[in-house]
Amino acid sequence: MKPFIALLCLAFTTFTFGQVNNDSALSIDEIMQGDDFVGYLPTRVSWTDNSKSIYFSWNPDNDTIPSTYQVDIKSRKISKSSFEALKQKSNLGEYSKNGQWMVYQKDGDLFLMNTNNYSKKQITNTIDRESNPVFSGDEKSIIYKRDSNLFQWHVSNGTVTQLTNFKTGSEKEEPNLSEKEQWLEDDQLQYFNILEKRKNETDARTYRNEQLVSNHPKPIFLEDKNLVDFDISADLNFVIYSLSIPQKHKNTNVPSYVTESGYTENLSARPKVGVTPNSYESWILNIKTGETYQIKTNELSGIKDKPKYLKEYAENSSEYKDTFDDPRGVEIGRPVFSGNGKALVNITSQDNKDRWIMLVNLEDGSLKQIDKQHDDAWIGGPGVGWFSRAEMGWIDESNVWFQSEKTGYSHLYSANINSGKIKALTQGEFEIQEVSLSKDHKTFFITSNKVSPHEQHFYHLPAKGGEMLQITSRQGGHEVTVSPDETKLAIRYSYTNKPWELYVMPNKAGAKMTQLTESTTDAFKSYKWIDSEIINFTARDGAKVPATLYKPTEAKKNGAAVIFVHGAGYLQNVHRWWPGYFREYMFHNILVDNGYTVLAIDYRASKGYGRDWRTAIYRHMGGQDLDDQVDGAKYLIENQGVDKDRLGIYGGSYGGFITLMAMFNAPDTFKSGAALRSVTDWAHYNHGYTAPILNTPFEDPKAYKQSSPLYFAEGLKGNLLILHGMVDTNVHFQDAVRLSQRLIELKKENWELAVFPLESHGFVEASSWSDEYRRIFKLFQETLN
Repeated sequence: MKPFIALLCLAFTTFTFGQVNNDSALSIDEIMQGDDFVGYLPTRVSWTDNSKSIYFSWNPDNDTIPSTYQVDIKSRKISKSSFEALKQKSNLGEYSKNGQWMVYQKDGDLFLMNTNNYSKKQITNTIDRESNPVFSGDEKSIIYKRDSNLFQWHVSNGTVTQLTNFKTGSEKEEPNLSEKEQWLEDDQLQYFNILEKRKNETDARTYRNEQLVSNHPKPIFLEDKNLVDFDISADLNFVIYSLSIPQKHKNTNVPSYVTESGYTENLSARPKVGVTPNSYESWILNIKTGETYQIKTNELSGIKDKPKYLKEYAENSSEYKDTFDDPRGVEIGRPVFSGNGKALVNITSQDNKDRWIMLVNLEDGSLKQIDKQHDDAWIGGPGVGWFSRAEMGWIDESNVWFQSEKTGYSHLYSANINSGKIKALTQGEFEIQEVSLSKDHKTFFITSNKVSPHEQHFYHLPAKGGEMLQITSRQGGHEVTVSPDETKLAIRYSYTNKPWELYVMPNKAGAKMTQLTESTTDAFKSYKWIDSEIINFTARDGAKVPATLYKPTEAKKNGAAVIFVHGAGYLQNVHRWWPGYFREYMFHNILVDNGYTVLAIDYRASKGYGRDWRTAIYRHMGGQDLDDQVDGAKYLIENQGVDKDRLGIYGGSYGGFITLMAMFNAPDTFKSGAALRSVTDWAHYNHGYTAPILNTPFEDPKAYKQSSPLYFAEGLKGNLLILHGMVDTNVHFQDAVRLSQRLIELKKENWELAVFPLESHGFVEASSWSDEYRRIFKLFQETLN
């Protein structure tokens, strides 16, 4: 393959597809149709208010777009919902304490439903958007948001009271006159009686009008800050509101060449890692007094601690201080209020090293620590942070629950806010992946991988602690939606080679799970899809690395192998449910039909295996995660009869990045590789994902130098195919262009760049998917056979 680049003054890619032999009954063109080939699987599952039917999004007739369907769980009759029925459909909302009433928002208006007879009353009907309705603590009113303020709708008489008065800008002040201007004004008023009389009349009129106005909330001027969010306590006495102070930064322009106008248009995209983050403040408004005061975080435990990596850059280590002079920046999450006016908040340091769960004294804004978690790498994990929001809540007025990764796995804890005693409600080498509390606050509903890292099941756990009771039992993945009366479960279930379908079962252990939908097409069902094997191979550091193994029959085995690298870094692909990478799964079936052995690895950094697995790439992406690919190749050679000179690798996004690192840093292991939408230099990626792992380029340049493929391109020996969407607003096309220029200057020959002018990061068009994977298949057929 000869080098070329499809940008600047050079020609666009002009791959020609010769006759590349395919011994599979499947074709790349058909599997890359996606849902049109597999079938449109049920999504967006919810229950009717009476818990007798399930709504879901579906498209069995291959319509232009999916529609909402409804299935009666008793008769199993499925019907498409009419527009009129959808207008009457309620959304998930907030229940009263006795469960008789539910308030919810729909299409920007508010509704109140009586759960005894499911009658509905519309509370608002405005052009403005009302949202986030909740009952007040005494349930005599409903509190909601509109136009960045809080309002109160009184149930008894339907009147509306505005509770807050946030305003942009600054309060108008008396003009600041110069000494000369002030003298002239005083002189005018002194010698012209009518002017003085008129001024006094105006001042008196203004004063009297102010006294006659009803008790409106005092305005709070935001000045140069932005209102992020705000919430009110159940007793309606206090509002906690968050402000951001925006920082100036430069965004990236992504040129779009194929446009309706015919002109090149710039898409505004994110800035690069290392920008100065916005600073944040959280304040309390006392509704009764109008007083405001800030929640101070200066005294948080360890708030001045420096991250450990900074010591490497100290010019004189003997004089190095391990604390800053000033407190680190933090972000305070939305409060979770108890029924009696207490507030719980999650606070995260902006350098991602610490997380505090704190009780807020609403009277003065002071804080009491409930729990603290520190990580020398970065805080994350299910229900904790990073790829997940912090989950926590109130069990009763004295006890709270939260998730923490302090043991190395995300688990559920309770804490007594009075004694400070913390109790582990779950423990072991598994993760609590989702959690909610039943309406009576007696039972936790949990999704966990306790049985195996490769399965997800639904559990019950007593709120006071005890044994986790497993409710689902089939091997595979279960996505559970509990009915409003909490007696039934709507379940999206799938297995390795069986796509997601909708099921229903009683919410109790040992109950039967009944299938409600059949979504796959005849074309999909006509092929015998591989029930791939999950194996563990031993890495060089002794770790057992999970992987999915696809094996051809001995008759077809050609001695070549391909390793697939999943994207996102923190994502799981080795499991027993229908993969998110379903096109790749089908492509692997084609590869196996053509004699290839395929290995897909949950390398270090993958999701589902706890903290140590997640943070193994801290300060070195392309370190242990790349070692796992190379050690996987060694496993294939030593255990699966693969020729050491016939190994390929491919992947997209983070998988594309690892592919580049493999081709540059392990060139004697991999003969060919296809890198899709790849990060080529982490200093050019976004802040939210990159900074937790690599810190920032100017504070930790070592981490970026050892983690970015651009710096290792001279190591390329094999055959490299780079593929990238030109309007990618996530991993910018600039990454591929910069790497291409580097390869040109290094005089590398065996590489090619294929571009897709109308695709962003996640491809949409079947034609693009087909083009991409025909090129990848051609690469492996021509270089590994």
